[in-house]
Amino acid sequence: MEKTYYNPADLAKFGNITEWQSEMGRKFFDYYGEVFKDGALTEREKSLIALAVAHAVQCPYCIDAYTTDSLQKGADEAQMMEAVHVAAAIKGGAALVHGVQMMNKAKELTM
Repeated sequence: MEKTYYNPADLAKFGNITEWQSEMGRKFFDYYGEVFKDGALTEREKSLIALAVAHAVQCPYCIDAYTTDSLQKGADEAQMMEAVHVAAAIKGGAALVHGVQMMNKAKELTM
């Protein structure tokens, strides 16, 4: 097995977070379960959104989980990669828009 900083086996332990705070953990998992049910968005669409967000927040456990979930819910590789590109565009745009803050500060200091 390839050695990684994050142990992929830890993903299966996610439910154990309730051990040290069962009430909050239970509430979180109840909420989490409700969020991913069919609603205005399908479970498949929500899974693709989760996959994109997982990349934006750089969560390797989430990437593994929602790659698997997206495939199980019928998404294909092209759809999943497009979701990743959407995340990259938003993340890149968010970094670049902060350039306005830098420009404002630089103008303040140099004028």
